Amino acid sequence: MTRWLITGCSTGIGREISLAALAAGHQVAATARRPETIVDIAASATKGQAIALPLDVTDRQQISDAVTSTTEAFGGIDVLVNNAGYGYMSAVEEGEDHEVRRLFDTNYFGVVDTVKAVLPTMRQQRSGHIINISSMTGLVANPPNAYYSSTKFALEALTEALAKEVGPLGIKVSAVEPGAFRTDWGSRSMRETATPITDYAEGVGARKELIKAFADHLPGDPRRVADAVVMLAGLDDPPLRLLLGQDVLEATREKLADMNASIDQWEPVTVDVNFPT
Repeated sequence: MTRWLITGCSTGIGREISLAALAAGHQVAATARRPETIVDIAASATKGQAIALPLDVTDRQQISDAVTSTTEAFGGIDVLVNNAGYGYMSAVEEGEDHEVRRLFDTNYFGVVDTVKAVLPTMRQQRSGHIINISSMTGLVANPPNAYYSSTKFALEALTEALAKEVGPLGIKVSAVEPGAFRTDWGSRSMRETATPITDYAEGVGARKELIKAFADHLPGDPRRVADAVVMLAGLDDPPLRLLLGQDVLEATREKLADMNASIDQWEPVTVDVNFPT
């Protein structure tokens, strides 16, 4: 049995991860900005197995309180799942400054602050696993998700460097990259620019409408993501990255092939900029 703290559990992948972890016999601190949305998760568990906590990851005091409450309830934290976040669709030029900064505050800095709050406990234990829920868009960027992708690309960099920093201390770090899954990411949890520009309507605008139209018909099953995360947390030697979904697998392989082809094509220029040896 391990002790979990999970952010963003009101719906979707976060809710499914909390339920899957409970079903596997673990102790779970489920969190959400509105705790009334997750009281049923705690109520469904056996006594002492789960707690429901308020947590807005843009509020450092709430992060500190959630970590303290989890540690007091369970005696420590073994697994942190950073899942809280939302989407934002716009062309780069259309992006409203306050919306973009708010997006980064939640999707990136919220993770940073939560990780920093949990690390002292994990360092003291000399154990733990931090699992950051990234996205296919953290590996491959396309319109209209330039800013959302930017938050996830930043999360990928944080995950990669953090794994090297804390690995010697016995702490594991992984990123999970789901593709298109049937959650409310493309509907309730999605924001979009309020200042669209006509010149982008046929390209970026059309892609926005396509995402909204197919939000409830996407192929990925959030419950299977949850099962994969529970499996990941149980590994002695987990991967740094775990891609989930046929779409993210194909898109990532295509990107890597394009990158390799470009690297090979431009290798003479690449190696021709150093001082002669």
